[in-house]
Amino acid sequence: MRALILNCSLKKSPERSNTQLLADIVATELRNHDVTVDTVRIVDHTIAPGVQTDLGDPTDYWPTIHGQLLESEILIIATPTWLGRPSSVAQRVLERMDAMLSETGDDDRPVAYDRVAGVVVTGNEDGAHHVISEVSGALVDVGYTIPGQAWVYWNMGPGPGPNYTDTDHGHDWAEQTAGLMGRNLHRVASALNRGPRRAGD
Repeated sequence: MRALILNCSLKKSPERSNTQLLADIVATELRNHDVTVDTVRIVDHTIAPGVQTDLGDPTDYWPTIHGQLLESEILIIATPTWLGRPSSVAQRVLERMDAMLSETGDDDRPVAYDRVAGVVVTGNEDGAHHVISEVSGALVDVGYTIPGQAWVYWNMGPGPGPNYTDTDHGHDWAEQTAGLMGRNLHRVASALNRGPRRAGD
């Protein structure tokens, strides 16, 4: 089984990403269940705007990511909170995933069916629940299954404050919830992998 983490941080590698650090806890839990985990930091690549999988632009990295999506039973969108909303990078990812609505597999069902997804959110301001709702809703539209407690967040509450790496505030809860998220994603993905519904069922 494979999982793909799309880190929608605004920071390019090798700059430290708070969002990646929390996503890594989910990744560790998945690896404990023999899941192969790949991570893509979106801003390290050129992702053109649009709502098609292949725009015919040789510099556009999205078709490669799309291929990774189709190879993965588990997807995690990891995003910081800015102005109470998902990052602009996360929004671009979701817009490009819109094309998957009309893509079907060999069973004539949308390609995202029988795949699960979850959300990781960090921010030194509030708004995490709103971000989780926005991203989860978009993923459901595309066709992903969202298990219960398939999200984790860390923030400092209302107003500006330190980053995840600057304080131990809330880390115990976030890390415990991240582990639970990983287990829930694996369990539901395993169930769908054992007995996915097919067209006409």
